[in-house]
This record gives sequence, C-alpha cells and structure tokens, in this order.
Amino acid sequence: MLKHSLDRLKCMRERVSSAEAGISNCNLEINFNRDSYVIRAMCLDGKLGAALSLWCNMIQHSIIPDGITHNYLINGLCKKGELEKAEWIVRGMLYRGPSPTCATYNSLIRGYCLMNGVDKALNTFSTMANHGIIPSRVTCNILVHALCKKGLVEEAKKLFHKLLSKNHDGGSSDLITSTIMMDGCFKNGDTDQALAFWERMLKEGIKVDKVSYNVVVHGFCMSHDVGTAYKYCCEMLKLGFLPDVYSYNTLVGALCKKGKTSDACYIYDVMTRMGVTPDQITYKMIIQGLCINREIDRAGCFLEYMLQKSIIPEPLVWNVIIDGYGRCGDIEKASYIRDKMVAFDVLPNIFTYNALIYAQIKSGNLFAAQSLEKEMLLCGLTPDSVTYNLLIGAACNLGLIHSALQLHDQMLRKGCQPDVITYSKLLKVFCLQGMMKEADKLFGKLLASGLAVDHVPFLILMKRYCRMREFDKVFDLYQKWLVAMPR
Repeated sequence: MLKHSLDRLKCMRERVSSAEAGISNCNLEINFNRDSYVIRAMCLDGKLGAALSLWCNMIQHSIIPDGITHNYLINGLCKKGELEKAEWIVRGMLYRGPSPTCATYNSLIRGYCLMNGVDKALNTFSTMANHGIIPSRVTCNILVHALCKKGLVEEAKKLFHKLLSKNHDGGSSDLITSTIMMDGCFKNGDTDQALAFWERMLKEGIKVDKVSYNVVVHGFCMSHDVGTAYKYCCEMLKLGFLPDVYSYNTLVGALCKKGKTSDACYIYDVMTRMGVTPDQITYKMIIQGLCINREIDRAGCFLEYMLQKSIIPEPLVWNVIIDGYGRCGDIEKASYIRDKMVAFDVLPNIFTYNALIYAQIKSGNLFAAQSLEKEMLLCGLTPDSVTYNLLIGAACNLGLIHSALQLHDQMLRKGCQPDVITYSKLLKVFCLQGMMKEADKLFGKLLASGLAVDHVPFLILMKRYCRMREFDKVFDLYQKWLVAMPR
C-alpha cells in the first residue's frame, strides 16, 4: 500500500511538472510573437531605437526573431541612413540565423544607393551569390536606377544585359527595368538609345503603362522636342491611358521654358477640362513663365485661380509676381500683392523685400526704399548683399556719397560682406566725383579681400585714368588685371 501511494504521488508530480512546462512553452511562444509584432510596429512608426533595444533584449535571452522581423528592422535602419547598424544585423543573421533573404539584401542595397554609396551597393550585390542568394528583378531595378541617377548609363546597360543573360523572366526585358533605362538614357541626352529600349519593349509584347509614356514625354521635352512629346500624349489617349498631372506638368514646363506661355495656358485649360486638377507645380511654372514674358497681370489671374481653389502658393510664387510688377514700375500692384501675401499668412522673406526695394529705387524713391530696409529689420530679417547693393547703387546714382559710405559701414557692422558689385558701385561714384585717392584705397581693399574680381572694377579705374591722361597708371592696372584674371 505504501509503495502504491508513493507511485501515485510520483505520477501526480510528473503530470504537474509536464503541465507547467507546457504553460511555460506557451507563454514563451506568446511573448515571442508579441515582441516580434512590437518590433515590426515600432519600425513602421519610425521608433527604431526602441525596436533595436527590444531586438537586442530578445537576442540576449537566446530568442531569435524570424526573418521578416529582421527585414523590418534592416529596412527601417536603411531608410534612416544607419547603414552600419543594418550591416551589423545582417552579419548577425549570417552567424546565428535566420539566413538573410533577397529582400534583406535589397533593403541594404537600396540604403546604400540612397546615401550615394553605389560602390558599396555593388559590393553587397556581388556577395549575394556567395551566400546562395539569387538577385531578383527588384535588385536589378534598384541598382540600374542608382547607376542611371549618377549618369553611369553604360554601367547600367551592362548590368541590365548581364541580368537578362541569367534567364530572368525568360530573357525578356522587364517593364520597370526598361522604363528606368529609358529615363536614364533620356537624362543622359541619348535619345536614340532610349527609343531603342522603347522599341524593344513593344517588339517583345510587353504592355507599356502610363509611367512609360510619361518617361518618353518627359524625355522629348528635355530635348526640346515638344511636338514629338505631343504625339506620344495623343498615343496615350488612343490606348486608353489618361495623362495625369505629371504628364501635363511636363508639357507645361517645356512650353514655359521655350517662352510659349499661350500654349502652356492652353494645356492648363485642357487638363482642367479632362478632370485633372492642376497642382502647386503647374501654377508655379505658368506664373514664372508669364512673369518672364512680362505678362504680369495674366500671372496675377493664375494667382487668383490658386487662391480660389484653396491652394496657398509658396513665397517664391508671390515674390515672382511682386518682382514682375516692380520691374514694370507698378509699385501699387506690387505692394497690393505683398499685402495679400500677408493676409494669407505667408510671411514676406528677404527676396520679397528686395523686390519691393528694387521697385521703389526704379521709381526714384530712395527714401521709401530705405524705409523698407528698416521694416525688414523690425520683422527680424537681416538685409543681404543684394539689399545693400541696391541701396548703395541708388545713393551713388544720386551722388549721395556720404549716404553710400554709411550704408557700406552698416553692411560691415551687420556682418554682411561686400561683394564685387558693392566695390564696383563705390568705385564708380568715387571716379565720377574725382576722388581718386579714395578709389585707389578701395580698389586695394578689393584686391586684398580674396574675392574673385572680374573686369568691371579694372575698367572703371582705367577709363577714369585714361580721361585724366595718366597712362602709366592705366598700364599698371592692366598688368594687375592680367595677374588677377583666371587662366
């Protein structure tokens, strides 16, 4: 009876121990899954420091996360530019497992390419075969895109053909890879080679998409062949691909660069009728193009369209219109646009004030221009060399030497270094006033300043000394000019 009781007790203890072990294993599995999920979630949220700490904690407890969790962590680190840590994790995977996959190496290669480390990306690519990993089409696309972006189109072509020879997709060129190659060739100025890739895709029966057409349209616009770009846009429509905002912006930008603003405005009308909403870039290009063509009122209309559609332009767009009105001498409209800019909570910057100061100076209102400079300071903006050059030039033109020199001193006190334009304006007024000692002294400062001196200061002094018939000084200046000019 005693033996029977002891055997029963032993069996009960073994069953309890077995149950506890099962619960422990179950808890371990739950914790493993939970921690892996948390690492992935933190990587997606950009909390890489916390994710890396949790990963390290798991490794220290001999709990190895799966390959997908590792890939999340490596991808996050690569996007953030922390490539050394990502490479360290990959080395750990090779040592303790799980084995890296093609996706692991793709993240690392993409990270190097983003950080302009194409050489390291190619080295990583070459080590894949050593670990028994076959590069995928994605690997090829990443490297081809990086090489094309650096202008290494020939190297990209070699890689493209090398991967095709390894029987990727039955040897047929892939749509994405071929599109990347086309884009690289267009950007490198090799239109014929780009079209060769296009013809190859069509010949192999690859279904081209909207992105491929956009690349072709953009390529012909880059080579200033807008007519052929139009042709491919029409071809897109015939095949049922509706041009998107990128397609229209490409055409608008090309037309504006050629000065064909009326055609650009026509494209704008077409895109709105086709139900494609113009974006900031569309309006920016049209407004800049119109202002360059001195069609400032028309540019102002497009500004109104933007505001009606609740698109608040960036300061550059406002400044272009203000500068346009200023150059046309319409101070009232320039000031009106500035006030409207402020009303829409867009703060004027230094370029805004420089445009307004230029407008006032062009109208002969030096006092108003100086008031704007004081307003800049009150707004917490520091005048730059352009501001001071405008004011000094205006004072010199009016013969106000004392005022010009005061502005020069103020410029130095504010920590703004004079440039060649500043010195040239002061030299000119000294020469006109016959103050040659001051002119020579200032010219000496210019030569000692280390600035790249152009021909203008030399010619100002040489012309003056020619009129004074002091030809020895003219010859000396000529000799200095020869020394100062870059070979």
